[in-house]
This record gives sequence, structure tokens and C-alpha cells, in this order.
Amino acid sequence: MQLTFGVMHMRTFDYSFLKNGSIPAVLANVLAGIYSLKTSSEIRKSRFETVYSELERIAKVQSVKGSNAIEGIVTTDERIKAIVNQNSAPLNHNEEEIAGYRDALNIIHTSYPNLSFDKKTLLDLHRTMLLVAKPDAAGHFKKEDNLIMEIRGDGSRRVRFAPTPAKETEEAMEQLILAYMDARDDSAVNQLLLIPCVILDFLCIYPFSDGNGRMSRLLSLLLLYKAGFDAGKYISFEEQINKSKGAYYEALRQSSIGWHEKENDYFFFAGNFLMTLLSCYQELDKRFATVNSKKVNKTSRIEATVLNALVPISKKEISEILPDVSVSTIEMVLTKMVSDGRVAKIGAGVQTRYYRK
Repeated sequence: MQLTFGVMHMRTFDYSFLKNGSIPAVLANVLAGIYSLKTSSEIRKSRFETVYSELERIAKVQSVKGSNAIEGIVTTDERIKAIVNQNSAPLNHNEEEIAGYRDALNIIHTSYPNLSFDKKTLLDLHRTMLLVAKPDAAGHFKKEDNLIMEIRGDGSRRVRFAPTPAKETEEAMEQLILAYMDARDDSAVNQLLLIPCVILDFLCIYPFSDGNGRMSRLLSLLLLYKAGFDAGKYISFEEQINKSKGAYYEALRQSSIGWHEKENDYFFFAGNFLMTLLSCYQELDKRFATVNSKKVNKTSRIEATVLNALVPISKKEISEILPDVSVSTIEMVLTKMVSDGRVAKIGAGVQTRYYRK
């Protein structure tokens, strides 16, 4: 992407283009799929509260792991789980970053109805996320200009994108927030299309000196939850991005071309965003495809739970998802599935996990 480092005029935001209804046909199909699966999920949630609570617990671990992994912030699965469940204090800088994301995610999960997309919420979430790991950067917009760079195969660098200058960042964020509020209150604007457009603009402003990617994912969840789309609470939205982050970054790159000149095409990024949300709803639907049926026997429910799991799953986790099934029945079915070659297992003892081959 070619960049001109000339005079950049303050970028303004206008989402009225979402009212004209001229969206790509493929996006219309994705939206229809999301709405349909959302309706099914709402019905199930009222009938399977225990299962949904357990799915939320598992998804929270995956969200903390996935969002940090996208940024190269990693530790072992055991440590992630211990930190997310607050059974252990962070042991190093990476784990401090992970714990910070956990705390910010918890605020969104527990308080999203009372949170607004405004400057105070953004700065408070950012402060929570970085307070321990990077206190000097926490809770305020960037004070120096930043660049999004790419490292070539030969080790040389090139500027991929020049975000909004530091001196214009606060005003740009204010304009973004006001434009979002205006579009949010317009019944002619589809909220599911609005949200990724706002997130794309947030990422192009790049308002913080550190943590912009993770903040964008937290804000994605906040806006989705407030709009009534909560699949990301039960199937990790961040982990879905991490699984195909190459496509995510390519969509971001394509939608940022011409951004400073207001000539960018939002639909590359919106398409990737909505496909990610659709995949969350599809995974949630698959998880319940058999669990929701009274006619399906326990063996089939166990098999479906293992085969549809996003990550290797333990006997204890299966038991928590299917509380009416005995541990001995779960063990018997798992043993047969392994011998049939349908699943494989890793780990030993209580750490044993099962996954689809």
C-alpha cells in the first residue's frame, strides 16, 4: 500500500452510507444467517442456563488466550486457565498482559448494559487492561505519533499504514463516538453493519500507544453485546479471529486503503468481521444440534460434544456441559471413540484432552 506523507486533514466519520441498502449480496446472506441462528440461540439459552454458563466459562479462557496470542503474548494453557480463573497471580510480563485483558473482559461481561461507547469507557477499559503491565501507557491516548509497520522477508521494514497523528487523536475519537451515536440511533442503519465500520475506524485512528488490537476486540464484544448479539460470550470471538488471523489482517489492510481520503471500502473488513460472528453462532448451534433434542441418546450427545469442540476437551468439561450424564458413561464413549479412530487424546491423567481427528 502506497502512502503519501503530506498534510493530512482531520478525518470525519459518516455512516449514512449504510442506509442505502446497497450491500454486497454475500454480506446480506451472512446477515440472514446470523439473525436466524441468533433466534435459535435465544430460545435455547432460556432452556439450558447451566450449559450456557459453562460455555461462557470455557469461552472466557479462550478469549483471553486468543486475543493475546494474536499479539504474540503467550503462556501455557495451564497458566492461562489459572490466571483467568484467578487461581494464580501473574508470574511474568506476558502473564501481566494476559491478566489485564482478563480484567477488562470481565468488566464487559458483567457490566455491558451499563457501559457506553464513550471516551470514559474507552480510557477506563484501557487503564484496566494495561495498569500492571504498562502503567505509563495505561488509560490515555497516545502522546506521540505511531506507525503500523511490516517486516519483509529480508528483515527490512516498510510503513503499512500511518494512523491519525497524536495531536489529532482525541478530536478524531470524539468525532468517531458522535458519528457512532448518530448512526446507532437511526433505525434505518443496520447495527450489525455499523459495528465493524466503527471498529475499522478505531483501528485506523490507532488511538493508543499500546494495546490497540486488544482494545478493538474488547470494543467489538461491547458493541455486539449491547446490540443483542452475544454469541461471543459462549464461543470465543477472539479465538475465531486468531484461527484465521491472516484473513483478518488482509481484510483490515484492504479496508484501510484510502482511509485518510475517505475513499476506503469498509466491506472487506465488515465481511471478515461478520463471518467471524457467524462462525461463533454456527459453533454454538453445532454444540446444541443434538444436546437440544430429547430423542437423542446420551452416547450421541457425548459424541457431538467432543466432535464439535473448538479445542481439545477434558472429561470434566464434558461432564459439566452434560450434567445429566455419568462420568462412567462419558469414559466408555470416549474409549470407543479413540479405538474407532474418530478422536485422539493428548496429555495424561487429569490433563487428558480429547479432540476430533
